[in-house]
Amino acid sequence: LFGDEALNYDYGFLGIPAYLGGKPVEDPELKKKKLNAELANGRLAMMAIIGMFFQDGLTGSAWGDWANYTESPLRAFENELGVQAPVGFWDPAGFTSDGDAKDFYRRRVVEIKHGRVSMLACTGYIVQEFVRFPGFLSPSSDIKFADVPNGLKAVTVVPAVGWFQYTVFCGLCDLWIADQRPTNPPGKLQTRLFGDEALNYDYGFLGIPAYLGGKPVEDPELKKKKLNAEL
Repeated sequence: LFGDEALNYDYGFLGIPAYLGGKPVEDPELKKKKLNAELANGRLAMMAIIGMFFQDGLTGSAWGDWANYTESPLRAFENELGVQAPVGFWDPAGFTSDGDAKDFYRRRVVEIKHGRVSMLACTGYIVQEFVRFPGFLSPSSDIKFADVPNGLKAVTVVPAVGWFQYTVFCGLCDLWIADQRPTNPPGKLQTRLFGDEALNYDYGFLGIPAYLGGKPVEDPELKKKKLNAEL
């Protein structure tokens, strides 16, 4: 205010003005604790108000009953796999807000594929810390499997032809060995070889091919549980 220090005042604990007896917290440890709590609670409040705005937009009230909002396009997917407590149908970015079933199917296929690749990648990161193949990765370059470092450092050691082979293998898997047919549920893969049904096969539990005895999970509840766990 006007008058510099003569008319201006500070705020104390809980924002109480100094002229009403508000005093700052003097204890350094207590002050640090309360400031940390303020930051944490402020971050939580920012998330909460965003959620309230979102719900207000969907239901007309920040405290609206979702069960009464039957017109939402999100209702089209509330019984899909992956809808689990406590968050229910989780789509904070609003990708499914238009209720388009075809787009939802495509995104779910991509989500399952990337999830499976990521699980394999995590397993590979862990296993290579303890187990290595014997022999040579590249005899012509005199590189043994044991010589390849873990993680991203391997990029500079594995020969270019090795990465080319890896890329070709991934392409074969994506195009022919593990094909997602539009008539199958997301994640149910088949081969796409020549000869239609005569030469093609499904994959069973844990991805074991049918010709090796792999069978799908038949129990509906157990199947739902395992698919939700995979997601």
